[in-house]
Amino acid sequence: MWKVNVLTLFPEMFPGPLGYSVIGRGLEEKIWGLNTVNIRDFATDKHQTVDDTPCGGGVGMLLRPDIIDSALKHTLDDTKGKIIYLSPRGEQFTHKMAHELCNEDNITLLCGRFEGIDQRVLDKWGVIEVSIGDFILAGGEIAAMALIESCVRLLPGVLGDPQSTEIESFSHNLLEYPQYTKPVNWDGNLVPEVLLSGHHKKISSWRLMKAEEITAQRRPDLWQKYLVEKGKGLSHGHNEKD
Repeated sequence: MWKVNVLTLFPEMFPGPLGYSVIGRGLEEKIWGLNTVNIRDFATDKHQTVDDTPCGGGVGMLLRPDIIDSALKHTLDDTKGKIIYLSPRGEQFTHKMAHELCNEDNITLLCGRFEGIDQRVLDKWGVIEVSIGDFILAGGEIAAMALIESCVRLLPGVLGDPQSTEIESFSHNLLEYPQYTKPVNWDGNLVPEVLLSGHHKKISSWRLMKAEEITAQRRPDLWQKYLVEKGKGLSHGHNEKD
């Protein structure tokens, strides 16, 4: 079972959306496990204070290192796995990273609030900072949910068809091609004829062409990665043929 520890000031937010649909069913069937830890439980005063003002001045408050350290010590054993702090200054979360995290036995997510977490405790525990995008949230809980769902859907047994994760956006540095269903004629708009032809090779070629067009138009960064990987594949194939 793939296990996720979530350290948060708001444990009541979980599982939240993660308790529904295929993700929630995976939780019920123990394909993955969720352990929420209330950071306030490790405060040492009657007011359950977990934050303090930044040294050197500045606005806002920071989560204290001693509080976070106690919470981590309580939560983790020798097989601690990766510890991730959801932070806008972190490495961008990607589909590739989701696959890598799924290979861990467990991961721990730190959900920050206020202006963040004291750097010393991040350094002590070798915490990895990860961002889900170039925008700011009030806390790390929503980001943690997004990361968890992205990983859980990749676990064997969660999705009905395991091939579905191989043909979706980002799997090969391409965005997904357009999808259509019945009715074939909806409001005067027709499903592309090739998709009704039953010719699997032509359908595959059309889907690849559309995926390439959409990626080149909308995500030039991914398009360049795709061209590099495609070039490597062509080069490798040429060498084998020689």
